[in-house]
Amino acid sequence: MADKFKALLLTQDDDGLHAAVSDIQTSELPQRDILVRVEYSTLNYKDALAITGKGRIIRDFPMIPGIDLAGEVIESSDDAFKPGDKIVSTGWGVGERFWGGLSQYARLDAAWPLPLPAGLDTRSAMMMGTGGFTAALCVLALQEWGTRPDDGPVLVTGAGGGVGGVAVRLLSRLGYQVHALSGRPELNDYLQQLGAHTPVAREQLSREAKPLEKETWAGVVDTVGGQILATAIAQTRSEGMVAACGNAGGMELNSTVFPFILRGVTLRGINSVTAPTQLREHAWRLIAENIDDTFRQLLTDREIGLDKVINTCETLLAGKIRGRVIVKPGSD
Repeated sequence: MADKFKALLLTQDDDGLHAAVSDIQTSELPQRDILVRVEYSTLNYKDALAITGKGRIIRDFPMIPGIDLAGEVIESSDDAFKPGDKIVSTGWGVGERFWGGLSQYARLDAAWPLPLPAGLDTRSAMMMGTGGFTAALCVLALQEWGTRPDDGPVLVTGAGGGVGGVAVRLLSRLGYQVHALSGRPELNDYLQQLGAHTPVAREQLSREAKPLEKETWAGVVDTVGGQILATAIAQTRSEGMVAACGNAGGMELNSTVFPFILRGVTLRGINSVTAPTQLREHAWRLIAENIDDTFRQLLTDREIGLDKVINTCETLLAGKIRGRVIVKPGSD
């Protein structure tokens, strides 16, 4: 390993937040169990908020952002991994509290990564990343609740984004009739390619909802929050479940207790950051077994280098990116 490497570094001073691709001394890396050469990372909504300073994601500086990474173990002081192993890592505060994956090298605690699941290489794993992993957790939650394909249609909100697109594909692959909500009608053909039965216009749910509306959805994967989530809850069938994992549409939830006490609707929060290892393994198996390379390519909007990350953040936050963005930091 060279004495220095490239990484996207965030710093903060009296003039505000600064983001730049910088040379990092190897000696600056934190002392952790595993040294990884990062082959691929991703650009997530949370990463974009952190890099632009539009969300208070990072509080300690300097910081290398990037909540996802996949690569090869170079050094390990833990018996769980050895040099040459391929790993995937998402969550655990990496890229928020600990230096992250938008870098050519990273050090990780041994408890954070997983061995790369069979059927995936590092690039295909990052075509999924936290977005795909979160979608898989939502689908598993619906299955564990008992929602079955013959119970009726399921709704996926924010279906044009990375989480929503993977959720549409997984649910369709598992036999569910998927209704895919998006604010971009130009994506309707894309959503149907993913397996959506019916595209749904955002305007149908982004409105003030009655306390109870017509029972429509056997289950919901909500990636946006806000008013759309409130309306989806009011439309969920008796004993149905809503898996909520995002807030791009707002943090507030203007609902009533009626769906919960009159229909037995369950609202389940999905937290991908600290999901336990066994659940992580289950979610990654679900991805590996149900999303082949053709659909991984379809779900991926673009591949960029570190030098394109900062500009791409604004495009992502503006909702102008379809699906996933993968980042190839390069090698020394």
